[in-house]
Amino acid sequence: MSLQGKTLFISGGSRGIGLAIALRAARDGANVTIAAKTAEPHPKLPGTIHSAAAEIEAAGGKALPVLCDIRNEEMVAEAVNATVEAFGGIDICVNNASAIQLTGTLQTDMKRFDLMHQINTRGTFLVSKTCIPHLKKAQNPHIVNLAPPLDMQAKWFRNHVAYTMAKFGMSICTLGMSAEFARDGIAVNSLWPLTAIDTAAVRNLLGGEAVAGMSRSPQVMADAFHAVVTRPSRECTGNFFIDELVLREAGVTDFSVYAPGAKGPLAADFFVPDEVFEKTDTKVAGTFS
Repeated sequence: MSLQGKTLFISGGSRGIGLAIALRAARDGANVTIAAKTAEPHPKLPGTIHSAAAEIEAAGGKALPVLCDIRNEEMVAEAVNATVEAFGGIDICVNNASAIQLTGTLQTDMKRFDLMHQINTRGTFLVSKTCIPHLKKAQNPHIVNLAPPLDMQAKWFRNHVAYTMAKFGMSICTLGMSAEFARDGIAVNSLWPLTAIDTAAVRNLLGGEAVAGMSRSPQVMADAFHAVVTRPSRECTGNFFIDELVLREAGVTDFSVYAPGAKGPLAADFFVPDEVFEKTDTKVAGTFS
């Protein structure tokens, strides 16, 4: 299946994994709304909604850049309405926007706690809630949350309980909404990487160049995303997908293309259950936990 003519609503998406997903869809000829906060260039972060839109158009898609803070209910409603007005509906909702701070309980100020929960958990809930009336009208509707499996082990909480709570909140949206909207034929799934992904978060917060050199490119997530959302929605919901396993199921065997500069084991990502690594021969080093 192709995403030609399909409309994607992506929270965040001006850089990193969200942009890679947008460009993969654009190569099929999809319509993409980039609903993000970055309208002006950031001194430390690449990309704006406008530069992302230009890349989407150059890749063969149609783009709608919308300034949107997903903590703001009115802005989300306006962004969704603008998408429907521009493209006639919404086929795929991608909850990509996320905030991170890896600090322990005593080191986490409540302002940052609130930010992570408002963007990650509440933002995912709000964007999904606002898109669902339009997804109900689509032929093959999907919601994809960039959220981890619900692997309830203390090791994922002990060093950054606030962040883990916020990310698992996104995963709980997958768990609950997949059941709630199954009769409507709306697929609700999570997608998460096996390894670290070379993004601004990795370069600025999670080890810099050293970890970036042990990471895969965002393209691996984009290709896995494409493989998920081209499946029939009524046959594919409530899953906590891992990118590499999705692609292996789709027939991919050579993953070196996603980390051409890697000299040794890749960095395993947060939250990946131990048994997942038993299903692949990819060599990984320890996680960030």
